[in-house]
Amino acid sequence: MTTARAKTLTPLWLFLGFLLVTLVIYAPAWHGGMLWDDDAHLTRTDLRPLTGLWRIWFEVGATQQYYPVAHSAFWVMHALWGDATLGYHLVNIALHAASAGLLVALLRRLQVPGAVLAGLIFAVHPVHVESVAWMTELKNTLSGVLYLGAALVYLRFDVERRSRLYVVALALFVLALLTKSVTASLPAALLVVFWWQRGRLRWQRDVTPLLPFFATGIAAGFFTAFVERTQIGAEGAAFQMSLLERVVIAGHAIWFYIAKLVWPAELIFVYPRWTVSAAPMDLLYPAAALALVAGLWAIRGRSRAPLAAFLLFAGTLVPALGFVNVYPFIYSFVADHFQYLASIGLITLAAAGWTVLSRRWMAENYSLVAAALVVCVPLAGLSFRQSRQYADAETLYRTTLAHNSAAWMAHINLGYVYLGQQRPELAISETREALRIKPDLPQAQNNLGTALLDLGRVDEATTAFSEAHRLKPSDAEVTRNLAVALQRGGDALQDRGDVAGAIQRYTESIALNPNNPEAHHNLGSALARAGQWTEAITEYVETLRLNPRSVRALRNIARAYNSRGIDLAEARDFTGAVKDFAEAARLDPDLVDARANLARAQAMIK
Repeated sequence: MTTARAKTLTPLWLFLGFLLVTLVIYAPAWHGGMLWDDDAHLTRTDLRPLTGLWRIWFEVGATQQYYPVAHSAFWVMHALWGDATLGYHLVNIALHAASAGLLVALLRRLQVPGAVLAGLIFAVHPVHVESVAWMTELKNTLSGVLYLGAALVYLRFDVERRSRLYVVALALFVLALLTKSVTASLPAALLVVFWWQRGRLRWQRDVTPLLPFFATGIAAGFFTAFVERTQIGAEGAAFQMSLLERVVIAGHAIWFYIAKLVWPAELIFVYPRWTVSAAPMDLLYPAAALALVAGLWAIRGRSRAPLAAFLLFAGTLVPALGFVNVYPFIYSFVADHFQYLASIGLITLAAAGWTVLSRRWMAENYSLVAAALVVCVPLAGLSFRQSRQYADAETLYRTTLAHNSAAWMAHINLGYVYLGQQRPELAISETREALRIKPDLPQAQNNLGTALLDLGRVDEATTAFSEAHRLKPSDAEVTRNLAVALQRGGDALQDRGDVAGAIQRYTESIALNPNNPEAHHNLGSALARAGQWTEAITEYVETLRLNPRSVRALRNIARAYNSRGIDLAEARDFTGAVKDFAEAARLDPDLVDARANLARAQAMIK
């Protein structure tokens, strides 16, 4: 494809071309299953009704993070095809291809050489596999489309100064923020672009129109940081670092991401977490980054492009450089998906540099073809291989552990995979390995308890759940699992369980998360076991409200009515008993006892 021909390609044809390429690259991940926190992003049962959409927007804590546009997209997709993962993967791939096409359109508007090459590199680069192949990171791919769309419209506004364009750009920016707040860097990125174009910034022309963008982005950033701390748990000992240590992390991360862009080898889901210190050798990382900025500033007279590209890269990375707490720092200070948008700066510089320099020894119409063969084809091959890791959770975590054996998160999640495969012995082995590396893991203790409970080792399971609860008493799931173990009883035959203790723990779990239908059902079962039929019916009804498709809850409501009717009949309240037996028979026509009891109670009234 010649450069002249590339300039004539319409955005639609570009998108279709990028879509075809990315569909092939990501074919191994098309049918990839649930990974890590996918179950917290793909719409939960209690959020699937229309009222769930309201909660996604107006109830902080209803979703794992307050990104209502992303979770609305998940809600719509679940309404269309449910839990079938193929649809989610194809949407992610299409959004990534759209971002590549928008990048080309953006660079053409800025008259940057090598626009198509930059878009192609962005589409096929392996560092983006994590963002595209992992369903959760629809946050990245969708926010990327909105971010680049907002930038493109704003650049048009910058020329035409039409208010309608300004409103559209601001609206797209707000939607991008509500998809993922890392897009808050957009107004700063636009100022960098204007400085690159003009050599200087003017307050009235360049800065003032962007002030609402800055205000909105800063507000979104602070709110996300608050949610990360209070809702997700980005606080505690793992985040107790001095400012100097955070500077070291930032410097190290910048060079790490540059290295992975230039040489994308050994890409894994969880990288080793660095030991942080303010030792002289560690300070070389931020010092070298500052020296690079100084050097690029010094050559700005010859070209402002290298400094602008680096500022776009580093500036977009700021939210993920360690200055604010984000939960994944518990596992590692770096992750490939953190540089999804940031990579655009350096990719654009490389594509433009190649296009300009190649004119010296190569006819312009061969430049793009040569770059595609020498650079893009190998990158595409690496991405294809990388996407195989995301074919299923077991493959992903085994691959991660092969390169980072200390990744306790991978051990925990692999153990969880084995639980789902009903292989509790392997789950116990992986979970205990995670606890060997990091003993204070409530989730590992919780998974260990679940595996032990599956094997019928109730006493050991109760001990594990109790330790998990001690480590994290605010975890609703841990509290519920402890209640399950208490209700089941110990290993001794005469131990019939601590029903009262179970009821207390179920109640605590529901207080922590009122929207979990399983917890309400468990509490109903415990109350029924204690003979508290009225309270049990209330919990079963709440289960059915949260999960209208729960046949089990409906049948248990019927059984509870039947049991309460028996108690009323024994107390010679035959009128009340008839009402309960009739309701039981109505709810579950297959409940033969209810119909028989109804006939006997009616006979007693006559």
